[in-house]
Amino acid sequence: MKKWKRIGYIVLIAIVVVLSFTIYTNASKNNSKTQKEKTFSEIKFVETKLANLLNTMNNIEARNYGIVTSELSKETTQKSNSGSSSSGSQSGGGGESSGGSSSGGGSSGGSGSSGGGSSSGGESSGGQSSGEQGASDSSSQGKTEGEENNKKFELKSKGVLTNTDEINWDSVKSEIENLYTSLPSITIDLYQLNINQQDVLDFNTQVDKLTSVAKDEKKEETLSELTKVYEYIPKFLRSSGQEELYTILVETKLNVFKAYSKLDGDNWQEISMDMKNAIDSYSQLLTNTQIEARKQYNISKTYIMLNELQNAINLQDTSVFLIKYKNLLEEINNI
Repeated sequence: MKKWKRIGYIVLIAIVVVLSFTIYTNASKNNSKTQKEKTFSEIKFVETKLANLLNTMNNIEARNYGIVTSELSKETTQKSNSGSSSSGSQSGGGGESSGGSSSGGGSSGGSGSSGGGSSSGGESSGGQSSGEQGASDSSSQGKTEGEENNKKFELKSKGVLTNTDEINWDSVKSEIENLYTSLPSITIDLYQLNINQQDVLDFNTQVDKLTSVAKDEKKEETLSELTKVYEYIPKFLRSSGQEELYTILVETKLNVFKAYSKLDGDNWQEISMDMKNAIDSYSQLLTNTQIEARKQYNISKTYIMLNELQNAINLQDTSVFLIKYKNLLEEINNI
């Protein structure tokens, strides 16, 4: 009997150990998956920020049109206010006529008139008071609306050839500074996924260098430093085992950004080499059988656009390059 009890205890302990190990293993896998997804979201956030900053340096926008706000001149605002005041006076005159038209209107228009007083006098006085008040209110309202609505809104073409805007350095500096609020948590999460610590430290150092040149509003240097920061994004994606499709797209964009960042230096030979590297990197997707069928069309279209951008280099025309660059990035982001 004791022998069977002992066997029963052993079996029970074995079952508990196995269950505990299974639960621990599943929990570890879930935690690892959650950590990987969290880190991917952070990397993607930084990638988007950097891409937007790179585009901002030449006022490149995905939309072809944007809403532009402009201040109206004082003369235009005063005319608007004058028209509102005139409209208010006419409304006041209507109130006066209404006040004298009937005893009901007179009573509501002039609270000071008595029922037994001079009917015409009371009505006239009451109607006039109402009209003056109405004119005053309308004039005040017109003035307020004129002051609050002294801005003009219009759609403005945001294409490459129609762009005349200067770089908004205040916006650039603000976006770079905002990166610092995310760096500590991103650094910790990258460490937890066993990303090369030196790469993480170098990434943070590179952000500091970017900040230094952006502070002095140096366009070419800022573009160069932005691409150097961006270089760490595909490294982190590879090291953390993220989705292959997205990783290759980011590697392709890196080489396109390198080419784009050298436009102001007119170094077309290096630009051509960067584009060749972009095409070589992207070509991996053409033979990848794991990609969804519905994305194959976009992938093929993007490959053609990459080659078109490479061919545009022969013209050595910055505007032509930027037009094709803008359309290419939109297509890549649609995959």
